[in-house]
Amino acid sequence: MMERGMLDRLKRLILERSFQYSETPVFKLVHGGMSNFYFNCKKVTLDPEGQFLIGHLIFDRIKHLKPKAIGGLTLGADPIAIAVSYTSWLKGMPISAFVVRKEPKGHGAMTQIEGNLSPGDRVVVVDDVITTGGSTIKAIEVCRAAGIEVCKVVVLVDREEMDGRANISRLVPDVEALVTRSEIMELYRAGKE
Repeated sequence: MMERGMLDRLKRLILERSFQYSETPVFKLVHGGMSNFYFNCKKVTLDPEGQFLIGHLIFDRIKHLKPKAIGGLTLGADPIAIAVSYTSWLKGMPISAFVVRKEPKGHGAMTQIEGNLSPGDRVVVVDDVITTGGSTIKAIEVCRAAGIEVCKVVVLVDREEMDGRANISRLVPDVEALVTRSEIMELYRAGKE
């Protein structure tokens, strides 16, 4: 399946499984605000077809950077990072996956990052949805505090509100979204006609 077809199929999966819309704002978001629409991307990122599509699409966008690893704040980033890591192995250009805990582990080495990373490594940070960019920014800050360089951010869905992408790009200029809310709304409205 070629990239355009993969991306179109991913948008369709997101519309069918992850997207909800209401004429009135009934969905409470992490930052506390209310919205007319909601994305539960785990219904796509934890699905085998979704992982296949996400793994290939993101791998193709980051392979030229030759990052050591890909990951982000648990839980949104985990299935995305694992899908890309698995795909990278199949393509002969292995990229490890890593997980950023929300808080440092309370025992053992008390680390906040799980994975095979060392100071100086270059990584890509991923997330499933951005609104304010808070989760992604937290992952970037934890990586930087550990001496890890974040060379790119890729998100599955940009909600295109609360300046999420702009907030992230202040820390990492290279920010890309596979899908935007506008694209999903366009598909949603087309299906209602």
